[in-house]
Amino acid sequence: MEAENHLLYTKEHEWVNIEDKTATIGITEYAQEALGDITYVELPSEGEDVEQFEEFASVESVKAASDIFSPLSGKIIAVNKDLEADPGLINRSCFDKGWMIKIEISDMDEANNLMTAAEYTKFLESVG
Repeated sequence: MEAENHLLYTKEHEWVNIEDKTATIGITEYAQEALGDITYVELPSEGEDVEQFEEFASVESVKAASDIFSPLSGKIIAVNKDLEADPGLINRSCFDKGWMIKIEISDMDEANNLMTAAEYTKFLESVG
């Protein structure tokens, strides 16, 4: 499984890219492979608040439906509208074009609750 070094990760297989006070959030390669072909994504609206580790979206695939949890708290400032028409973007480009939301981070200290790429890779080995 690929884990990009500049990102932080959750145990629920979400990734976050932090740039200044903005966080871009999506699901990991492991998560999208476990789900299989993604057929539908339900995303929140811009302007909504999200809390760290609370559900903000759901993804449906040919195998299962899964809730997606926010790695950080903040206000949603962008939603990837491309996923409405093409949810498979997550399968093809989970770290790039398949991002889900961008938030304005409300508490930067919450990043301390997340895993580095090395920690996430080790975590994946433990879940088999």
